[in-house]
Amino acid sequence: MESSFRVEGTRLIRQYDSEQLWLEPWGIDSLRVRATHRSTMMEEDWALLPQPCDAQISIVGQTAFIQNGNISAGISTDGKITFYNRDGAVLLQEYVRNRKETQAFKSALNIEPREFKPILGGDYQLTMRFESVPEEKIYGMGQYQQPHLNLKNCRLELAQRNSQASVPFALSSLGYGFLWNNPAIGHVTFGKNITEWHAPYTKQLDYWITAGDTPARILEAYARATGTVPMMPDYAMGLWQSKYRYRTQEELLNVAREYKRRGLPLSVIVVDFFHWTKQGEWKFDPDYWPDPAAMVRELKEMGIELMVSFWPTVDKTSENYPAMLQKGYLVRTERGVRITMEFMGDMVFFDPTNPGTREFVWKVAKRNYYDLGIRIFWLDLAEPEYTVYDFDNYRYHIGPNVQIGNLYPAMYAKTFFDGMTEAGQNQVINLLRCAWAGSQRYGALVWSGDIDPSFAALRNQLQAGLNMGLAGIPWWTTDTGGFQGGNPNDPAYREVIIRWFQYSTFCPVLRMHGYREPHSPPLSDKGGGLMDSGAGNELWSYGEEAYRIFKKYLFIRERLRPYIAEIMKAAHEKGTPPMRPLFYDFPHDSESWNVEDEYMFGPDLLVAPILYEGARERTVYLPSGVVWKEAHTGRILEGGVLMKCDAPMDTLPLFTRYDSRLIANMNFR
Repeated sequence: MESSFRVEGTRLIRQYDSEQLWLEPWGIDSLRVRATHRSTMMEEDWALLPQPCDAQISIVGQTAFIQNGNISAGISTDGKITFYNRDGAVLLQEYVRNRKETQAFKSALNIEPREFKPILGGDYQLTMRFESVPEEKIYGMGQYQQPHLNLKNCRLELAQRNSQASVPFALSSLGYGFLWNNPAIGHVTFGKNITEWHAPYTKQLDYWITAGDTPARILEAYARATGTVPMMPDYAMGLWQSKYRYRTQEELLNVAREYKRRGLPLSVIVVDFFHWTKQGEWKFDPDYWPDPAAMVRELKEMGIELMVSFWPTVDKTSENYPAMLQKGYLVRTERGVRITMEFMGDMVFFDPTNPGTREFVWKVAKRNYYDLGIRIFWLDLAEPEYTVYDFDNYRYHIGPNVQIGNLYPAMYAKTFFDGMTEAGQNQVINLLRCAWAGSQRYGALVWSGDIDPSFAALRNQLQAGLNMGLAGIPWWTTDTGGFQGGNPNDPAYREVIIRWFQYSTFCPVLRMHGYREPHSPPLSDKGGGLMDSGAGNELWSYGEEAYRIFKKYLFIRERLRPYIAEIMKAAHEKGTPPMRPLFYDFPHDSESWNVEDEYMFGPDLLVAPILYEGARERTVYLPSGVVWKEAHTGRILEGGVLMKCDAPMDTLPLFTRYDSRLIANMNFR
C-alpha cells in the first residue's frame, strides 16, 4: 500500500480519506498541528508568529515520526498522534477507543480523537480528545472568576465575558505547554478521564505544543511563538488613580493637585467613560472638559500621565455612525435589530477585525486625544460586552462570532498599538478588560473586570492573575477593592480594601478604581453630564488608619521601582510573568506545586496576601534551597519550612531571598 505520508519542506503531511493532517516545527522544541476535511488548509496563523526552524522526519510505511529539539511526535498507522519529551516519555497522546488492530487496548466504543462533524451546508463541529493523566496539574488558560489555580478537573468556557478572558494556553506539570490556536467560541474539559477541546463551529484543527524541563522554559518558548509585551514605561510602575468617575476637568485636576500637596507619588490619573459628547464620537464634551490640552500639560508638569477611557460602542445617533455603517465597520447581527449593546442609548460595537475599522477609529482617536498629548488609553468593553451574550447572533468582517469571536480583544488592542507605534511611540501600554493569545504583543495590560468588593472576590483575583501570567499575559491588574460597590465609611469594607491594596502593591500595576457608595446624581441629561458618579476613591477617602497603611505600601512600591524595572525587562525580553506561582521559580520543590495562596513577585520576593476577613496571622511555606529573610522583621530562615506569620492590619507577610541583589536590604517597614 502506498504511504499516506509525504514531506513538504519541514512539514510532515498525512493524507487519509478526506483528512489532511499537518505536523511541522514551530519554534524551539515546539510543533504545530493542523487538520482539516476541506480541500485546502487555511494559512491563518492566529496567535502564532512565524517561527522558521528545521525538523527530523522519518516515514516507515504507514507510520511517521517528527522531531524538533526536545519534542517529538509519532503518528501510528491509524493516524493517532503521541508526543514525547527528549527522554522518550509520553507528554500527551490522542484519545482513541476503537477496534483497529493497531490499538493495544481495543474498544467497541468507536471514538476517534479528531472528530469533525459536518454542519449542514457549512463547516464543522470539532472535538479534539487527549488521554488524561489524573495526577497532572494544569495552569494558565486566562482569567476565570473561580478560586482554582490548578485547572485539572475543570470545564472552562472558551469565550470572552466581562471579567472572563479566554487565553487558551495550558501549562502542564508533565512538562509541556499547549496552545489551542483557534479563536472559536467553545469549551475545554480537563477531566480525570479525558481532556477534550470543543469548537461547535470551525473550519479546521489548529494547535501548538512545546516541551520543556521547567515552567520557565515552556513559557519562554510560548512567548517566542506569540510575542512579548513592550518594555513597560517607567511612569506605569507607580500608582494609577481612578474612580467611577471624575466628571469635570477641574474635579480631576483638583485630585491630582491634592496628591502633590500631600507628597504622594502618582503616575497615572484617569478620565473614565462618558466624558464624551456621544458614544462613538470619541472626544471630550467641552461643557465639562473645556481645555483638555491645558489639562494634559498641567498633569505632565506634575509628572502624571492622563489615561482616557475609550469604548468600542457607536451610538446610532452619533456623528460617525452613518459613515461606519456604510463602510462595513460595525458588528453585524444575524437576526433581529442591529443593536449589540443597550446602555444609555442604542449601540453597535465597531468591528476591529476589519483593517479599515482600525484605521478609521485610530484617526479619530489620534485627532481628539493623541494629538493633545495623551499617550495611554483605557480600552474598555474589550470582550466586547454584548448586552446579551448570544454568541451565534454576531458576525464580523472575517467571519461569524462563533468561529473567530475570541479574537476581538486582540484586534481591539492592535487598533491602538499600530496607530501609536506608527506615530513614533515605542513603549505602548493600554488598559483592556479582556485578552486572547497574542494580545500581549500589542501592549495589552489586562484588568479583571467588574468584580465584587469582597474577600471572596480577592481570592478569585489571586488565581486569575497567576493563571493570566502563565497564559502569556504578563501585564495584569485589578480594580483595587473590587468594582461593584463598597462604602468608604464602612469598617468592614475598609478592611477589604486595605488588604487588597497591600496585595495590589505587588501586582504588575498598582491601580485604584471602583464604583464606591453612595453615588452622586448626573450633572445633566446630555453628553458628559449623563452619568452618575461614585463616592471618593482616593487614598485619603477611607479614614486615617487606611490612609497610613496605603501610604506605607505606596512608598514600598516606589522603593521597589528598580526591582520592578528588572522584572518588566524580563517580561519584555523573555515573556516571564512578573507574578507567578512558587513552582515557576522552584519547580524541583514538590511542595511548591501545592501552594495556591502565595506567589513570587519577580525572582526574589515572596508575597503571602491576607485573603480572609479578620485574619491577623497566616501560614506561609518557604520553598527549599533558598535562605529567606522576613521583610518586616529581618528574621533569617531556611527554606523548606511551613511557618506561622503575624499579619496585623498594617503588615502583609513578605519574604526576600537573603542574597537578593536589589531588595535584600530594602526597607519594607
